[in-house]
Amino acid sequence: MNEKLSISLPSEMVAAIKSRVDAGAYASTSEVLRAAVRVWLREEEEYQERISAIRQKISASMDDPKPNLSGHEVKQRLSAFFDKHR
Repeated sequence: MNEKLSISLPSEMVAAIKSRVDAGAYASTSEVLRAAVRVWLREEEEYQERISAIRQKISASMDDPKPNLSGHEVKQRLSAFFDKHR
């Protein structure tokens, strides 16, 4: 089922939409806007998937049983590592 919406767009966007329709790339302005909304929805879904993956990594990191190190301990370990591999 389709619903009708009334929207306001800047004249540059309207001109771009009309030029795509006039060029035959789309049958109507509605088709252009449906294609744009599909792209937006896909981007939103991908964004949510990335956020979810980041949250999972953060959670795994927070639950990591390895001991926490102070900044000083990290610096010591890195210095030892680089000294060993020079």
